Amino acid sequence: MVGALLAGLIAGNTPRGPLTVSGQLEADEVRVGSRIGGRVRQVHVEEGAAVIASQVLVTLEPFDLEERIAEAQAQLEAARAHSARLEAGARPQEVAQAKALRDEAAARLQDLRRGPRAQEIKAARVGLELAEAERRLAALERERIRALHSSGAAPQDQLDAANTRWEVAEARVQTRQEELALLLEGTRAEQVAQAQARLEQAQAALDLVEAGFPPQDRAQAEWLERAAAARVAALERAREELTVRAPLGGVVDALDLRPGALVPANAPLLSIRDPSRLWVRAYVPAPYLGRVRESGVLEVRVDGFGERAFSGAVEFVSLQAEFTPSNVQSPEERQQQVFRVRLRIDPAGADLRPGMNADVILGPRP
Repeated sequence: MVGALLAGLIAGNTPRGPLTVSGQLEADEVRVGSRIGGRVRQVHVEEGAAVIASQVLVTLEPFDLEERIAEAQAQLEAARAHSARLEAGARPQEVAQAKALRDEAAARLQDLRRGPRAQEIKAARVGLELAEAERRLAALERERIRALHSSGAAPQDQLDAANTRWEVAEARVQTRQEELALLLEGTRAEQVAQAQARLEQAQAALDLVEAGFPPQDRAQAEWLERAAAARVAALERAREELTVRAPLGGVVDALDLRPGALVPANAPLLSIRDPSRLWVRAYVPAPYLGRVRESGVLEVRVDGFGERAFSGAVEFVSLQAEFTPSNVQSPEERQQQVFRVRLRIDPAGADLRPGMNADVILGPRP
């Protein structure tokens, strides 16, 4: 009689039904924010609102971003114009100007090498002869006035004037003699060398103009243009970050934001949950881990749906046990070892929501 009663009590305390582990439904969550931050201009959604992918959630004030973009675009246009200028080379007017300067320098050098013309020497000789004749006339006039002055027939100032005219005539003769000597001597070597250097300089300038700009200059201009374009692209991407959009469809969660608020860069502004992608996290005791295989399928029952079973695809099984004592000695202590698993749930048309409790069916009890 006592044995029967004890057997009944044991049978009554033995758990019935399949072996299960408890978990909770969760949904994929994405924290959305801006990479540049700033002051909130407008909040377009409310907490709990359903949104679609690319829907505008929050817009930020641009501050001085538009001005910086305009400046960067102007610098890019300047860099492009400079690159085009180097690629096109010198204009025809610049080439013509350089040729004219070269020809002028060449003509100057040729003129100096030829020396004075025969007509110039002849004119210098005639000028010298005329100056000598004027000097002789001035000398005769001076002697005549000097004789009259000695006899008292001419005053002193008249004699002084005659002496001055003779001195002027003498100086003119010396000048004409030096001019003729310079012409007969020809052009000085220093002048020829100077004219030769100017010609070489003008020819080098013409060669540079005709050859165009060196490859190094064109390469540098190209890199400057690329750098300016990259800056414009970076600023335009920053402008896109002023508009925070939904990366996926879902439900807005954890939104506490108002216009005028300052938000930092790379900080989450709100969260979006995807209720269509539900999964359950559960912890399986070590002795029953063999019943769970990755890519396998287990039944899941959710509170509020009675005995209805949902399909749970095993996506992850932890490689390391959790809540393990530091020294496991007995079978009872090994019961405390659990492994985290995650199963993707197929709602199958049911209104499942994150936060619902769920049971994962591991199969019949041993």
